Amino acid sequence: MKAKMVIPDDLTFSDLHLARDPHGNVSFEWAVIERICQASGLPLAMFRDASEDTVAGFIVRWYQAHRQRGGEADPVAEDLITEVLVEAKAGQTTSHQPGRA
Repeated sequence: MKAKMVIPDDLTFSDLHLARDPHGNVSFEWAVIERICQASGLPLAMFRDASEDTVAGFIVRWYQAHRQRGGEADPVAEDLITEVLVEAKAGQTTSHQPGRA
């Protein structure tokens, strides 16, 4: 299912506070995703109750649009995109925790 996502005018990509902990886990502000869902008329459950790939995919697409509009680079987002590209090139269909591949 594809849904049109509406980013409220007062939100920027950096409001996600995308971060990575020492174990490689990614964190972000769920309140930002919740606001986007509200503005889009969509249930938050479509992200919160789905696989992490669903919200990660949205974050990457938002980041790519952000960069295309001249937004600043985000090192965590860049790292995530690089990981996906490396995994795809290697034919790897699943991600592993750092140190577990």
